[in-house]
Amino acid sequence: MEYVSTYLMAIIETGGLLAPLLFIGIHLLRPLFFLPVVFICISGGLLFGTVAGTLYSIIGITLSSLIFYRMAQWMPKTVDKLVRMKQKMVGSHSKLTTSQVALLRLIPFIHFHLLSLCILEVATDFRGYLKASFVSNIPIAVVYTSVGKTMSTFSPLITVCLLISLLPCIYLLRRKEITMKWEDFFQTKTS
Repeated sequence: MEYVSTYLMAIIETGGLLAPLLFIGIHLLRPLFFLPVVFICISGGLLFGTVAGTLYSIIGITLSSLIFYRMAQWMPKTVDKLVRMKQKMVGSHSKLTTSQVALLRLIPFIHFHLLSLCILEVATDFRGYLKASFVSNIPIAVVYTSVGKTMSTFSPLITVCLLISLLPCIYLLRRKEITMKWEDFFQTKTS
């Protein structure tokens, strides 16, 4: 991965006026190279500065989310399998809010498109998905682009403390309703 990142950085630095388009394109190709979103956002901060890097990252991440939405429409059986797998891990009655997804996206080791799947579950239509994706992509782009160079110098202890400090926020921003099926509430006896 180190060679890929060095190669991609060299291409963007020599891209000139096409560098922003190359950077947004790398956001779209990111899943193919197994590059984390955090790495791309930090690279955007180092290459373009805080404001431009954040803008390009938001555009690239949102376009990546839209591609995920289209892929979900083309492969509904695969999405159903992913939803069942997520329900086994998280629970069948838990749905994350947009603000929870935005906070979870700040944690580097949580898969980006798994959180896009959470947005897809609660979105009623394309416009709702687009709005929720855009809003939940802003914090990751702002934080990791602006803190890019500084974050690479953090000690592991500080990083763990920051991640642990996010947990209470996720709990406080949870959806405060419980949906229960009739059959789950009234257990029927089977002979």
